[in-house]
Amino acid sequence: MVNRILIRSKVLQIVYSFYQNGNGDLNIAEKELLFSLQKSYDLYHFLLLLIVDITHLQQRVIESRKNKLLPTEEDLHPNMKLANNRFAAQLEGNESLKKYVEERGISWSQDEDFIKSVLNTILKSDIYTEYISATTDDYETDKEFWRSVFKKIIYDNEPIDEHLEECSIYWNNDIEIEETFVIKTIKSFEEKNGEKQPLLPMFRDQDDKVFAIQLLRQTLLKSELFRKKIKEHLKNWEAERIANMDLLIMQIALAEIMTFPTIPTTVSLNEYINIAKIYSTPKSASFINGILDSIVNELKKEKILLKE
Repeated sequence: MVNRILIRSKVLQIVYSFYQNGNGDLNIAEKELLFSLQKSYDLYHFLLLLIVDITHLQQRVIESRKNKLLPTEEDLHPNMKLANNRFAAQLEGNESLKKYVEERGISWSQDEDFIKSVLNTILKSDIYTEYISATTDDYETDKEFWRSVFKKIIYDNEPIDEHLEECSIYWNNDIEIEETFVIKTIKSFEEKNGEKQPLLPMFRDQDDKVFAIQLLRQTLLKSELFRKKIKEHLKNWEAERIANMDLLIMQIALAEIMTFPTIPTTVSLNEYINIAKIYSTPKSASFINGILDSIVNELKKEKILLKE
């Protein structure tokens, strides 16, 4: 799924690229934005598919051990809870997931070593120990196991994040958000829905898609207006000395503040201050906050900005 936090970050990346490349083609920039957002949605499905592939590997490992020349008692009578996990089986048969991964060509087939490392991490965890030791053996227990695995093992796991970043340059800043959406998706699953269980849509609604396109377009089409406003409020700063990334963040922030009256100004300001903390210098957040706050106060006095 793609939310507005992710949209804002993607718009910043595309705007930066737009000025760096210097081709000035707004239609190309829009296509690049939508492509980048689609790649984020790919990651959401890629992470869901990880559950299926880890389960398949566990099944293969168990079968291989049974067929050893001298299998142990444990090899012959393994714990099958993970291999027979009901939630993973439901996810594997999910119509939406199967259709999407087939159409988009998504697969973990080239990542067997990585799948093994994740499986081994899971098998060594307290989560797995508690899972196979539990007296309950039902769908909800199986589902909760995978929710816990994603929440406590996969989420914010540096080696996993690094591997995903290597898989696609488009995923560098999307992983944490999409992992959160996977956790939310797991929680929403119901056994009665079977293969028809709905997944999260790419956009929450049509408004979010419009927001993405319009934010990009307004940022670029009205760049002179926004940059003029910024320059007027610099006080003791020369425009040429401002970090380029800071300028772009403020430009996009003003595009949102002045174009989308239904979004509270405080929400917009907070979002772009957070973006500055990620994409710019340590001092940028307070600097950007001061400039934008000054511009917003002026807009309110001039009654150009009527929202709160």
